[in-house]
This record gives sequence, structure tokens and C-alpha cells, in this order.
Amino acid sequence: MLSDRPKLSVNINKFATLRNARGGNNPDVVKAAIDCQAYGADGITVHPRPDERHIRYQDAKDIKDVIVTEYNIEGNPVKDFMDLVLQIRPTQVTLVPDAVNVLTSDAGWDCKENLSFLKDVISEFKRAGIRTSVFLDPDPYQIEWAWKTGAERIELYTESYAAGFHNSPEKAIAPYIKTAQLAAEAGIDVNAGHDLDLANLEYFIKEIPEIKEVSIGHALICDAIYYGLENVVQMYKNKLT
Repeated sequence: MLSDRPKLSVNINKFATLRNARGGNNPDVVKAAIDCQAYGADGITVHPRPDERHIRYQDAKDIKDVIVTEYNIEGNPVKDFMDLVLQIRPTQVTLVPDAVNVLTSDAGWDCKENLSFLKDVISEFKRAGIRTSVFLDPDPYQIEWAWKTGAERIELYTESYAAGFHNSPEKAIAPYIKTAQLAAEAGIDVNAGHDLDLANLEYFIKEIPEIKEVSIGHALICDAIYYGLENVVQMYKNKLT
């Protein structure tokens, strides 16, 4: 049975980017997590990278103490990341195949090619009681292999949808519809994230009722500069109804 409304998990990495640009602790990322939840976010997402250019490993630990909704930690499952996640034990871990120096996430997993590795990683997280999700391109072929990894969810990488939305929404969303349908048939829940915004989010959710959760950071924080954080969290949630 599909939930009535997808959850909104706010990625707060950009608060850390701004803080790190100046030094000190302004803005305070822990306070950002508290405030986003108070303003209606259903969860908080962070994506600590090895160079800690935005969210630091210590931030991820500190934020855990203020989570009253759900906590999603994204990243490439290298040893340090795995140790961090197993120490914190968030609600969900989203596995992303980021290269070390990548600017932002730019591709999903090839689950067939990485099947043995992902099975081992996911098994370890599941033993710790952590829900697991794998970052995937909108490729129906990958669903069989994602299922074989043991992942409970996938997160659809929505950059290509966002890039094509204004020219042809129907064409841009078509592979996502098929991939989400196959995932649901396989018993895998579906999340989505990357470049979703106030312009393209409502259509995406309307056309893909399988979506359980969207993770949105960059666009939401940019909108907050103009509209205010509390207003923007509600504006995004209204697109999910």
C-alpha cells in the first residue's frame, strides 16, 4: 500500500558549505537540523565526503543527538564512512558511488558490476538495523541486480529528469516511471533526489506514486535565501501532497 505522501528529507550540506567558507560555527548545522524538523521536514540528510568540504564526520555525529524524525546519511561506503555510519546508526544509509574529488553526485551504481561488494556492505548495515538504499540511474535493467544486493530501497538519481523537464516532462520522466514500477514489483521501496525543485517536484511525484521519500538540499537552500527557511520547507511539502 502506497503512503499518502512522500516524505521530505532536507539535505543540510549547504549550511556546512557556507560555514566552512568563513570558519567558525555560523551557520550552525546542528541548529539547522533542529529548525528544519521544527518547520516540518520529515527527515534530515547529510552527505559527508572524505575531504569534509561541507558536512564533517563530527557534524554527522553531533546531528544524531537532535534527530526526532528520520536520519539519512549518504556516501561512498569506504571504510571510514562505514565506521561512521555503524557508530551513529541512522535510520537510513544511502550508498552513493562518488569518486573522491567529485563536485556532486553524478551517477548511480552498476549493481551487476558491484554485486558482491554491495551485498557485503548492505549485509553489514542491515545487521546493525540500518535501512539501506542504493543510488541508481533510471535504468530498469538495474532493478534485478539492486534486488540481489539486498537493499531495501533505491534512490533514483533525478539529474537527467531535472535537465529535461522544461523541454519535455513526459520524455524526461519516462525511464523513471518504468524503473520505479519494476522496483515496486520487486518489493523495493523508492526514494528520489538530485536537482528536484519547486518547478519540477510536483509533476515527478504525481507521475510516480511509488516514491516514499525525496531528499532535497541545494535547491531548497537556494530558495530559502529568498523566501526564508520555514516558508520554503512548507512550500516543498505542499508539492508532495
